[in-house]
Amino acid sequence: MSFYKLYDFLRDLQKNNNKEWMDENRKRYHEVRDWYIDWLNQLDIELGKVDPDYISTDGRKAINRINNNLMFHPEKPIYKDHFGAGMDLNENGKQGDFYIHLGTEESFIAGGFYKPKKELLDSIRDAIDYNGEEYKKILNKKSFKETFDVIDDGDSLKTAPKGYSQDHKHIELLRMKTFAVQHDVTQKEVTQEDFMQRCVDVYKEMIPFRAYLNKAVTV
Repeated sequence: MSFYKLYDFLRDLQKNNNKEWMDENRKRYHEVRDWYIDWLNQLDIELGKVDPDYISTDGRKAINRINNNLMFHPEKPIYKDHFGAGMDLNENGKQGDFYIHLGTEESFIAGGFYKPKKELLDSIRDAIDYNGEEYKKILNKKSFKETFDVIDDGDSLKTAPKGYSQDHKHIELLRMKTFAVQHDVTQKEVTQEDFMQRCVDVYKEMIPFRAYLNKAVTV
C-alpha cells in the first residue's frame, strides 16, 4: 500500500460518488484507510520525539470520517474527495489543529484555529490585545513566512470587534475570525519517501504559532 493507491482511490471515488460504488469498493476503502492510519501512528511517534508537549493521538482518532455531513450541507456529495486527519488533540478541544489534508483537488498541512467559536475567538483577541507584538514576531519570522501562507477566508470584520477601537495598533489581526496557516504540498511530494519527515519539519516550524494560540485559549 502507498499514497499512490490512496490518491487512486480518491480519484475513483470522485468519479463515482455514490453509495452503490462505495458498497462495491468497501474493502478497498478500508485497506487504504487502515494503511493511512498505520502511517499516522508512525507520524505520531515522530512528532512526539520533537515536541515534549505533543499530545499523542491514535491514528483512528485522528482520521476524519469520509462521509460529508448532509444534514447541514445537503448540497454536498455523499463522500469527501479527501482524507483529513487532525493530530496533537486534547480532550477539551482547546488546542489548535495540526491537520493533514490529502485530496484530489488539493493537499496541504495546516494548523491553528479555523473559525473558532466565540469563546475561543474572544480569548485569542484578548491575547493579541495584550501582546500582539509576540504574535507578529512569529508571523514575520523568515522561515515561517517561507513555509506558510496565512489562511484568509475573506470573513474578517470590516470594522473593529466590540470592545476595541478602530485605531488599535493590531486592528488588522483583531478583525480576523480565523487564525490558521497552511503549507501546500503536491501529490508528487506526498508520494516521496521523505513526506513524513516533511510533516515533522512543518510541525516544528509551526510550534511557536500554535503554542501562542493554545496559550491564549487556555490561560
